[in-house]
Parts: sequence; C-alpha cells; structure tokens
Amino acid sequence: MNIFVGSLPYQLGEADLKALFEVYGEVSSAKIITDRETGRSKGFGFVEMPDDEGAQTAIDALNKSEVKGRTIAVSQAENKKPAGGGGGFNRGGGGGGYNRGGNSGGGYNRGGGDRGGYSRGGDDRNDRWK
Repeated sequence: MNIFVGSLPYQLGEADLKALFEVYGEVSSAKIITDRETGRSKGFGFVEMPDDEGAQTAIDALNKSEVKGRTIAVSQAENKKPAGGGGGFNRGGGGGGYNRGGNSGGGYNRGGGDRGGYSRGGDDRNDRWK
C-alpha cells in the first residue's frame, strides 16, 4: 500500500520517516518530496508498505499524531491521475491558449484538441488565430 504523509517537520529525514512506520511492519520505501531548486523538504512524503493490514494499522495509529512538534496527516495515497490537457483552467484536453471549441487546447479551455492559441472554430479555417 502507498501511504501519503503530510505536515511533516522540515528537518525530518527519510530514514526517520521509515523508522516511524517500521514499528507497524515492513517498509519497502520512504520518500520525502523535496523542492527541485533548493533541495529542501516540501513537508510531505510517501511510504510504501507491502502488507496492507500493517499499512492500515500504521495509518490508524499515526494519523493526527505528533512528530517533532507537528501534527502529521497520514492516509492511503490516491492513485496518480493520468495527465490531462494543457495548463491553465482546463475544461477539456489539449495544449495552450484560450479556446472556445474545436481543435485547440489548454489555457482557458472549453473544448478538446491539440493546437494552441486562441480559437473559436473547430478546424483550421481560422488561420489568423494560430
């Protein structure tokens, strides 16, 4: 089972996180998520435990417990959702730009597709908007 652990103290290391969960059973891995640029902890991580029963016991015991002065949140991690379309406010699939329909995408997106830019149409007729 993959377990999410939030509100971790920033000084907590992966070995400490692993040790915290090993009391409840075997731990396959313990990973604290860090900022790419600074390398500092983001205050959350994931623990994998092969035994679901031991993992559930750990979740029940550790959720809302105090670790180094902080109350941590522990729960079963949700499965990663497949990546959707582009960025921004997305109501469909696609890439970047402002889109009201058709074959563009991303940005503020009301339709599907895969081009970018601002498009009101559903095909390549609006060449001036590309």
